[in-house]
Amino acid sequence: MPTPPAPPRASLLLLAYLAFVSLGLPDSLLGVGWPSISGDFGVPTEAVGLLLTAGTVGYLTSSVLAGFTLARVGVGALVAGSTLLASLALIGYAVSPGLAVVVGCALLLGLGSGAIDSGLNAYAAGAFGPRHMNWLHAFFGLGVAIGPLIMTGVLSAGLAWRWGYGIVAAAQLALAAAFALTVRAWQRVPAPEPGAAPAPRAVQVPISATLRLPAVWSGALAFALYVAIEVSAGLWAFLLLTEGRGLSAAVAGGCVSAYWGSLFVGRVVQGVVAERLGARLVLRGSLTGMAAGAALIAVPGSAVLAVLGLVVVGFAAAPVFPLLTLTTADRVGAAHADRAIGLQIGAAGVGAALVPAGLGVLIGATSVQVLGTALVVLALALIGLYELGARRPGPQQPVPGAPVGAASVPAAAGPDQPGVAAT
Repeated sequence: MPTPPAPPRASLLLLAYLAFVSLGLPDSLLGVGWPSISGDFGVPTEAVGLLLTAGTVGYLTSSVLAGFTLARVGVGALVAGSTLLASLALIGYAVSPGLAVVVGCALLLGLGSGAIDSGLNAYAAGAFGPRHMNWLHAFFGLGVAIGPLIMTGVLSAGLAWRWGYGIVAAAQLALAAAFALTVRAWQRVPAPEPGAAPAPRAVQVPISATLRLPAVWSGALAFALYVAIEVSAGLWAFLLLTEGRGLSAAVAGGCVSAYWGSLFVGRVVQGVVAERLGARLVLRGSLTGMAAGAALIAVPGSAVLAVLGLVVVGFAAAPVFPLLTLTTADRVGAAHADRAIGLQIGAAGVGAALVPAGLGVLIGATSVQVLGTALVVLALALIGLYELGARRPGPQQPVPGAPVGAASVPAAAGPDQPGVAAT
């Protein structure tokens, strides 16, 4: 049995948490700041679509490429450089003379954010246990919540919107410096003791071998479906509760906040539960809970059941993204895990962009009542994909440096052993 890894260093955990907070800040800055930005530049409200498109293109590109270059570059250097790029993009926002420059900065910000997301998720999947993996993603939600407060405070103080981006840029620069100073600490294989033989290097498999694995693509599709459910529920719930179930705007808004709050609380709570019971058991329960919550939303007429369903979906969905990331090596093998995680993060971005928009078209052509049924279909499809991958174990990887014919060890050991981090 492989020796469990040492507990992660507190300094690295703190940096990882801060990095996930920083991932959530810029997007939520835009929501509050855009009316001021569009008025300053004299552009229509719908011009925000240019920024969102540029950011999505950058995010998808870098998240996929990061998974395929992580082994060569190293997570410390990758995240340090990407955080610096994100901070420069935010400085660009703050000093931009017009919309065209802001669109270019949105592309750079997407490139930086995608690489940070992919790199840290890949690292955490191998170095942290279920508890910290869930808490990392909970801290992303914390960043999303803090961003509007920063921009609101800036505007309430009578300052220009540019100060909001400047404040976040300064924080990102400090974070980039911290990553640069700890580059060597992020290496997965510790340096050998003086006089000891160097640790054997892991064998790099061809990229084509990764791309030929069905589990890589089914896993990417699972991430797209999961994020589609999470974003679609949050995006269209207000419309369902007001137009479809007759709630007032104030009450419906509070219910949507409760949905996002249940996602945050679920990640904090279920991170501990997953470490005790194992990732697979919690994942199966969570996926079942998502389908049950979606079914409650689909029940016609009842506002109470719809709100209850939203909270159930949020709480049940909470650990799915981090635990699917954590168990990637189980499904595809350790040698393919970094690349697979990069593809999964990219697929998640596609799911977040396309499916909620498609649901909007469907709602416009029919009625908002279709939301619950659509969420049920997506949740059942996600369960099927997960069970398909769970029954097909990842490739076995030979022990690096072992003679030909020696026994192999599982590609990843640990995510389902209570209290033991993934390796």
